[in-house]
Amino acid sequence: MDIKIESSQRKFGFKDMIGYTLGDTGGSFINLYVDSFFLTFCTYVLGISPFYMGTLFLVSRLWDAINDPIMGSFPDRWRIGKSGDKFKPWIKLFIVPLAISGVLCFTDVSSFSNTAKHIWVSVAYILYGMCYTGTSMPYGSMAAVITQDPVERTKLSSARSLGGMIVGFGALAALPQILFDKSGNVVPSAFFKVAIVFGILSILCYIGLLTLTTERHSQENNTDSKFNYLNVLKSVVKNRPLIGVMVATVGSLLYITANSSMGTYLYKEYYNAPQILTMATIATLPITILCVVFIPTLTKKLGKRNLILYTVLFNTIGSVGLFLVPIPNPYVFLILNTIFCIGQSVFTVIIWALVTDCLDYHEWITGERNDGSMYSIYTFSRKIGSTLASTVASYALGLIGYVAGAASQPVGVAENIRYLSTGIIVVTCILELIGIGLIFNLNNKKTQQMYSELKERR
Repeated sequence: MDIKIESSQRKFGFKDMIGYTLGDTGGSFINLYVDSFFLTFCTYVLGISPFYMGTLFLVSRLWDAINDPIMGSFPDRWRIGKSGDKFKPWIKLFIVPLAISGVLCFTDVSSFSNTAKHIWVSVAYILYGMCYTGTSMPYGSMAAVITQDPVERTKLSSARSLGGMIVGFGALAALPQILFDKSGNVVPSAFFKVAIVFGILSILCYIGLLTLTTERHSQENNTDSKFNYLNVLKSVVKNRPLIGVMVATVGSLLYITANSSMGTYLYKEYYNAPQILTMATIATLPITILCVVFIPTLTKKLGKRNLILYTVLFNTIGSVGLFLVPIPNPYVFLILNTIFCIGQSVFTVIIWALVTDCLDYHEWITGERNDGSMYSIYTFSRKIGSTLASTVASYALGLIGYVAGAASQPVGVAENIRYLSTGIIVVTCILELIGIGLIFNLNNKKTQQMYSELKERR
């Protein structure tokens, strides 16, 4: 393996952190919007059955099982463009198609025939998934070539969490006030307009990423004769930390869907107050800010792994209580749910630093560096989590009697929605405890040993 470091390049600094933050912000404008409101748009506006949506989510991820590893290996196979950068040119290739795919997902085709509607929704969603893969995989892998310093990588992880927070607590939090009227009914045209605005903002943020970040640790690409993706896949079995992070990440994505997509149904159908979604999103902002500020200090004392375990265990206890005990007042539920879910905020801030450790672990045990391919495998676990949540939630909505496009739901549906949305969070915590507590095996001592030996090799 040959890693080149250009001496003329500027040192890692604030510009890199701002640029990396903008990268996640750009992706989040499309990704979080689709994850949070695509199911809502299709069932309420287009009148598409939740059973069909669940099948679409499942089939699209089966395609991802083929598509993601292939696209993720591209930067490891070929270097494109004239800049000499490994990952930036691939991001640049997909930023406009990603924005367009987001607009297509929220185009009102309710006047189309039933068959045409289903084809449109399916093609638009699968196209979105491929375009998001095209930007998110090289973006995530960039952290390894921006810096190799453990502390600086933790800063990049925090910067990345800020990117999603900007969209989640800013733009996304205001959407219930736009997408629903004062009576709680959806406003069909608003979905399309928001998609256009978010698409433009996404492109601008990605331009900021490409402009402000620097790929310092340039790794020579594998040629087709040397690169063997099957060997990369085999090495995953030996990468116990990566497997643990993947299991935990599946759980984390279940939580994100429960709080976004299912949160819409919970506050609309159970509490009859969809506008509270805005407060529910903003309420977690202070906790997330505190996490970003204090986590670097806490990780030095407790370690990344232990900090996640302690906070997620607290999350588990509180979430079980909310599942078993109905809270009739939406504001009381909002406050309790926000406090109990502090573990998810901690997990979101730290996880990217753990992923980078897993990429280093791959190099440590194999002597090879395949960041794009390894990151594509991790990213696939994120899509699996999102798919499980969306698919199960969609099928479950149908099974409990939810009627797409109906002015009001049958008796008992609202209570079942409460069980569904709170139960998903309990499953989330269990998977995170298994993944980080039982499978992930990089403690502080072992991680420092890994860093030290890799530094000597390089």
